[in-house]
Amino acid sequence: MLQSYYTVKGSGDHEIIIQKSRFISYINRVESEEDAQAFIAKIKKMHPNANHNCSAYMIGEHNQIQKANDDGEPSGTAGVPMLEVLKKRDLKDTVVVVTRYFGGIKLGGGGLIRAYGKATSEGINATGVVERELMRLMRTKIDYTWLGKVENELRSSIYPIKEIHYLDQVEVETYAVETEKERFVEWMTELTNGQAILTEGDVVYLEEDVE
Repeated sequence: MLQSYYTVKGSGDHEIIIQKSRFISYINRVESEEDAQAFIAKIKKMHPNANHNCSAYMIGEHNQIQKANDDGEPSGTAGVPMLEVLKKRDLKDTVVVVTRYFGGIKLGGGGLIRAYGKATSEGINATGVVERELMRLMRTKIDYTWLGKVENELRSSIYPIKEIHYLDQVEVETYAVETEKERFVEWMTELTNGQAILTEGDVVYLEEDVE
């Protein structure tokens, strides 16, 4: 599993007008090529009368699945520039469909490349991008006398608090970057003078918005 990677926040859409042609971009996060194909089919069904429903997607930890489709536009003028945007921004597990309604003015090859690239970029910006980082859930069990100190230190630290369970002892659930969990254990042990009982939980991805 990757320590961190970028992808789109979820689903979104955005429309621009270029030389009277409508370019509507649809963005979605997907987990497989089947999901990407299903999304493309869904958009095509929404716009059966559009001149073109061009698409591109990039899937996999190492971007091993990359596909582009011009859907009737001149070869290399739509799907490829859309895919190039995904590659340049390194957005994994992402599919884009740009629907075009022709406005009567031909854009030429260069104009189409710029238009589809712009529609993709603006669609991604409208949807939002997140960084997903691999984190380990850490459970810290302490006596109540330590709670104030531990909570205050955690809230000003790099370790996000997930939840605090108030039982016979307090159990504080936090996240630590997977590669730094040993450092967290050392820090918490020192903070509590060795009075904390620390155990590991699941590995999960946490998401943070990217400007």
